[in-house]
Amino acid sequence: MKRDTNALDQALQSLFEKRGYPGIAVTIRGPEGILFEKGYGYRDVEHQLPADTHTIFGIASMSKSITALCCAILATEGKLSLEDPITKYFPTLHIPGIPDECVTLRMLAMHRAGLPPMEPLEWSIAKNSRERDDDWFRRMAAEAPNQMDQIGQIVDYISAGNYEPLGMPGEYMSYSNEGYALLSYVVDQAAGIPLEQFMKERIFDPLGMTRTVLDMDGSEARELSGGNITSLFERDKDGHLTQDDSWSVLPPFRGCACVKSTASDISRYYKMLSDGGVWEGRQVIPAEAVDLLIGRSFPTEERPYYCLGLEKRLIAGKIVCDHSGGLHGVSTKGGFIEGGYGIAVLCNEGDVSMEEFQWICYNYILGLPLETTHRWAEPNGSTFSMPEAIQGDYLAREGIPAHCTVWQEDGKLVGIYGETEVEFRYCGKTVFAAYSRKDPTKRCSTMEFYIRNGQAWAVRCYTRIYQRIDG
Repeated sequence: MKRDTNALDQALQSLFEKRGYPGIAVTIRGPEGILFEKGYGYRDVEHQLPADTHTIFGIASMSKSITALCCAILATEGKLSLEDPITKYFPTLHIPGIPDECVTLRMLAMHRAGLPPMEPLEWSIAKNSRERDDDWFRRMAAEAPNQMDQIGQIVDYISAGNYEPLGMPGEYMSYSNEGYALLSYVVDQAAGIPLEQFMKERIFDPLGMTRTVLDMDGSEARELSGGNITSLFERDKDGHLTQDDSWSVLPPFRGCACVKSTASDISRYYKMLSDGGVWEGRQVIPAEAVDLLIGRSFPTEERPYYCLGLEKRLIAGKIVCDHSGGLHGVSTKGGFIEGGYGIAVLCNEGDVSMEEFQWICYNYILGLPLETTHRWAEPNGSTFSMPEAIQGDYLAREGIPAHCTVWQEDGKLVGIYGETEVEFRYCGKTVFAAYSRKDPTKRCSTMEFYIRNGQAWAVRCYTRIYQRIDG
């Protein structure tokens, strides 16, 4: 297949300029090696230092699949089983109303243990990171019940049961950072060495990922970087860019969000997964471990399915697995396409989406028009037969409580998602696309409502389930 690298570069450059981000780095690897690599913008705006594919960025929640792969490797060696109940490693952990035997490592890794969105990760950041001058930081620090720097505090919070479980393990997928905090310490126990060391020895070193590290505050990453490490950027209330070097520190969530890497390095990881654990002709990761991660036991369809640390789906008939990440000064997307392709897009501005950049890369690999989008649900122009069933107020308690509120106005379903006024456009079954009312071209989320006895009890907004609170 002939690919137009100049067109790819122009498409990425155009989107980068349109979005106005400080810096991104993009690497695409294929069977023949590096197909494309380039940095756009700056790792340090103040000193005009450019970003490139060897610049170290945070990868945030893209760390999860690496932690899950550690569990899978240990499973192939008989040192743990994905069917182990979490109580084998944390005897005092209990989800209220759920049999302990059902809360397994597999359920935690798939975000299907029944845990709703909850506060501990946000509290941990606020209590352990360098103080930032914003309302979110101050509120989280004030509300945290303790320092949130020990895994036992997460265990105690979950077991206290100040929340309504979503259901039995396996019933519903709802993204849970706490689950991956627990898995980090399961690896410590099963491997007999710290997760950080296991990742380095069993994954990073065999893949030649020499600029990748799991660390808390960025100090080890800075030492590895030789000075080529990004600063962190956010937008203030007026939309102005702010710059600092204050990495999010969240000790119990180490394997959940704390890997630092480069676009070049992390594309090696994804290419290896695409090749079933093979790197440069050697089986560096057991093929069975890769299969446990994203393989035969999981469905393969156009709608994404969350496996162990990666979402799996079909795009243009090809299996694609990927994941995004976000923290202060970190927004990322990375993944692979079957056939030996690994892609990484890393950005140094927080709370923005890299999805469109990733789609451009996928389209380049697959020979599709570069502007092709790949949402699994699109408005179909019809109307929902039970609008009254989904009207109400839904809440997720992750950090500052977030609401999704739905009502009817002039015959249309509208509402508020977070702080954005939205219109709900019907996509089929109980799925809707939420678009900004201020900017009707801006899609804010894909939402699926869960209806029981004629009324929705919850809505899943992208990957998090918000529970009804208005009765």
